[in-house]
Amino acid sequence: MCGIVGYLGEKNTKEILLSGLKELEYRGYDSAGIAVLQDDNFESYKAVGKLVNLEEKTKNFVTKDFAIGIGHTRWATHGKPTELNAHPHVGSESYVVHNGIIENYAELKRELIADGVTFLSQTDTEVIVHLFEKNLKTAASAFDAFTKTISQLKGAYATLLVTKSEAKTIFFAKNGSPMLVGIDNENEKYFASSDTPLIGHCSDVNYFEDGDYGYVTPTEIAIFDMQGKKKETQFQKLSTNKLSAQKDGFRFFMEKEIYEQSHVIADTLLGRLHESEILFDELDPTLFDGINEIKLCACGTSYHSALTATYLFERYAKIKTSIEVASEFRYRSPIMTKDTLFVVISQSGETADTLETLKMAKAAGLKTLVICNVDNSSMVRLADACILTRAGVEKGVASTKAFATQVTVFWMLSLYVAKLTQALKTEEIATQIALLREVPASVIVQDSMHERIKRLSKRYLHGHGFFFIGRDVFFPLALEGALKLKEISYLHAEGYPSGEMKHGPIALADPELFTIALLPENLLYEKSKSNVEELSARDSTICAISPLEFDKADDFIQTKHHDNYMLEFFEMMLVVQLLSLEISVRLGNDVDMPRNLAKSVTVE
Repeated sequence: MCGIVGYLGEKNTKEILLSGLKELEYRGYDSAGIAVLQDDNFESYKAVGKLVNLEEKTKNFVTKDFAIGIGHTRWATHGKPTELNAHPHVGSESYVVHNGIIENYAELKRELIADGVTFLSQTDTEVIVHLFEKNLKTAASAFDAFTKTISQLKGAYATLLVTKSEAKTIFFAKNGSPMLVGIDNENEKYFASSDTPLIGHCSDVNYFEDGDYGYVTPTEIAIFDMQGKKKETQFQKLSTNKLSAQKDGFRFFMEKEIYEQSHVIADTLLGRLHESEILFDELDPTLFDGINEIKLCACGTSYHSALTATYLFERYAKIKTSIEVASEFRYRSPIMTKDTLFVVISQSGETADTLETLKMAKAAGLKTLVICNVDNSSMVRLADACILTRAGVEKGVASTKAFATQVTVFWMLSLYVAKLTQALKTEEIATQIALLREVPASVIVQDSMHERIKRLSKRYLHGHGFFFIGRDVFFPLALEGALKLKEISYLHAEGYPSGEMKHGPIALADPELFTIALLPENLLYEKSKSNVEELSARDSTICAISPLEFDKADDFIQTKHHDNYMLEFFEMMLVVQLLSLEISVRLGNDVDMPRNLAKSVTVE
């Protein structure tokens, strides 16, 4: 995901910014840039692709003596990865970098355009610098203008701003996205969005809290809370372990990525939700002309998200939908008709079997669409259309946030198609969109829930296997929960539709068979409960995941009451991910690098 660095001091500003950005490469990015203010002059450089391209552009740029500078690595969330969309973004005499989402950027942008402002990029970030410069015209000081600007922003952000009118000052604000400031032995100031860029430069750091904003100068660090009250700095010693710093205090990258899901889903939704319709700027509506069927093709976790999509497309868009395992589809001489939209799903866009099925569909003359996380990947280049999931880099081999963002995209796409086919009324689509807006909040990990799962995990380290069971969309979630457990704990686990238990699998039921039962309140609860009771009667050990307490359960993980089954889906997704994580941790496994597995499967 995007990364921020900043520096105020007399050392080599360019090199400090570039080395800081290099330490943020692990977060993933598709463009990068820096802006330096020295001797009342700005120098700014941007480049698409790897940092080596930015380093090449800046090789003749020299900084010495006092300067202030800001830098950024960008993972495209709104607007293509281009130099114009790369940060820092410029006004007439100011530059800004920003992580997060400005939820009201469209409204602010319209107002600024009406005032005569010309925008260069497609990003939400650019409104910050233009809004600041508008406020600067009437404010008593640059800090007053910055304070007013922050008060007008809605959403999540970590931002740094520099302006010629205050040539020895960096303004900052933090709300929802991480950021910290550090000092060295000469009391010079460093900013970053995580610890790693500051290791080796700073001795002490101050972690900003949500709502903090202020400024730094050569002699002062001024921090204010969201009520405008000045705060004391709270410096602490900086860790010297860079790998630990990359994990942002989490034990494993997988754990960090589970916790990130709220933010990345918000990125997935960014710019795509209107009051009563879904907006996919990357899609031409004619893609669906003449289409009578959608065929989905994927592997592994992506297959499970696609299986979820089959329920959503048929329920909301009223269009025939089928799903294929890519490694099977490519070898079975399938019948492909041109009234079918062929959709492939892959986190990396390089999954070998899935890529080959895409080539088959293209050769057969089918329209094609890819749901992917990596722009410019092989599938993205080959397909007729692409929707990026915006999940950021996922370092844990066992996928978590990729699955979450894929399902989010499919939910939106089912509503997009429903509007085209008039399968849902406008008010019904509006209701679904209101639910989509609640998803980021539904996947915030609560400490109490995580602690509950940690305590329970010690009871699930033995036995002869696990059943994960659910109905409807909770069946693919059961498959995904079982896969997560298999991948990182090496315990045998299977996902089943709840109603299939009596057709054979129930023969395995005994106290050493653990059943993880997904029991949503808003979808087929009584039928699912009945299936679990059948297992309980055969003495299977039951762990129920539900907002409703279940008296036949040996263990119970309570989820929140939601108004819709899809919000329950996302919260239960968190639970099965965390349960697999904690079981694996107790077994002493390497959670991020499970045996025999690779992150991107580029061979058959």
